[in-house]
Amino acid sequence: MTDESNTVMDLREAVARFVAEREWQRFHNPKNLSMALVVEAAELVELFQWKSFDESDTAASDPSFRQHIEGEIADIAIFLLAFCNSIDLQLAAAIERKLASDSTKYPADEFKGRAKSI
Repeated sequence: MTDESNTVMDLREAVARFVAEREWQRFHNPKNLSMALVVEAAELVELFQWKSFDESDTAASDPSFRQHIEGEIADIAIFLLAFCNSIDLQLAAAIERKLASDSTKYPADEFKGRAKSI
């Protein structure tokens, strides 16, 4: 699989098959999946917890460390897609709406190069 050759729906279907093969649907409710997302995001944060800014910028070039990053990112994405499946949410449409909303909230000419929204 590559990003270029797969759609969000392809990924959602792959996650749905994985879940169905294990009969995990009954566990995949919004509460459980939102909690799982937070746990996996925290595991990604933990990888960088004691690294300096410079160390965190270069960490992804280390193959062993990158493998850990990849695993946590995949877990996050899998749980996010499972969440979308559980409530039949169209992820691409949600992202498109959110980007449109944020474009209004944070106009590029006013926020270019700013890290804070105040």
